[in-house]
Amino acid sequence: MDIEEIIAAIDAGRIVSSRHSLREAAADNLVLGEVYLSVVEGGEMIEEYLNAYPAPACLILGFNTIGEPIHSVWGYDRIAQVARLITVYRPDPNRWLNWRIRK
Repeated sequence: MDIEEIIAAIDAGRIVSSRHSLREAAADNLVLGEVYLSVVEGGEMIEEYLNAYPAPACLILGFNTIGEPIHSVWGYDRIAQVARLITVYRPDPNRWLNWRIRK
């Protein structure tokens, strides 16, 4: 999986946000537009889930406009060229080392 494919889908408006991601974004006071642009486009893939169903997925670490870390999990359908936001959240500092490695 390539983060550039996800960014291209976002730029083209080929995004589907799951209900779960919408609830999580609201719970963490995250704005999806900022997640799409700042967090993903300036982010880095820190985990990859190649066997995820129904499509491969990955965890992206990015930072919002005020420098707070944000994790987002994305699936990508290469045939339809659609990115699916599975979940998004503010990572718990007690569970992550440098926001990149699970403790």
